[in-house]
Amino acid sequence: MATVGIKTKSETTEKADPAVTANTPEEPRGLWDRYRALTHDIRRGFVAEWTVTIILLLFATTSLVQAFVIPSASMEGSLLIGDHVLVDKLTFAPPGAISKHVLPYRNVRRGDIIVFRYPMDIKEDYVKRAIGIPGDHIRLVNKQLILNGHAVDEPYVQHIFPYMNQYRDNFPAAPPEPGVMEPAVAMLTDNVVNGELVVPPGCVFAMGDNRDDSLDSRYWGFVPRRNIEGTPLVIYWSFEAPTADLTNGNIGVDHIMDILTHFFTKTRWSRTLKLVHGYPLK
Repeated sequence: MATVGIKTKSETTEKADPAVTANTPEEPRGLWDRYRALTHDIRRGFVAEWTVTIILLLFATTSLVQAFVIPSASMEGSLLIGDHVLVDKLTFAPPGAISKHVLPYRNVRRGDIIVFRYPMDIKEDYVKRAIGIPGDHIRLVNKQLILNGHAVDEPYVQHIFPYMNQYRDNFPAAPPEPGVMEPAVAMLTDNVVNGELVVPPGCVFAMGDNRDDSLDSRYWGFVPRRNIEGTPLVIYWSFEAPTADLTNGNIGVDHIMDILTHFFTKTRWSRTLKLVHGYPLK
């Protein structure tokens, strides 16, 4: 911590009358003093370099790329429970006046896989696929996505239940069912025109690829654009583990032992370093 307006004893001595200091015999310097004098600049440079390096690593980890783990089955078909992904936090970040000309910022597109702060609890991170952006008209007819008046091919979607659920599969024509949250009810009240949901400015409509088993915008409403943190880049490791182990805030001993015991047999090697891509919806 810097000190202002106070001189140390050595500083006072260095500024003493030259006539006095010239006649004062210099005390012999010990080996430790000579070592400290020789290595002062080296040690200071070493510490400075590592300080800058650590700051950059921390900045990159939190501001450019961040690791996430997939805890649920809502994106199965694209992302599995236990997939550990690196998320690009730069692409969707607000561009600066200068950086927008040199860095690859862009808006969210239909079909992008997005990681965002869950609107009902921003302490939680969710991953879904962006289906509608501002101005889009959306509806589901017997599980088929109709986007801006056209049926859309979604090769990434899987339907695991053979039966129909009127609200889930004929959205937003069917009335809300029990469990639909208040923001979704308000969405249906304020944003449905001629039987289609119209995405308002500053929002994204998102759904899971495991369409029959996904808690998504149909149930809790739009994703505010400001909540979107990034998009997955790559699966750097995939380990077969139950959701309970992956959602536990404190890594349990059982989970650690599971990894140590079954690292080679439960690691999904075919998914390691697999790139994650969006799928353009038109």
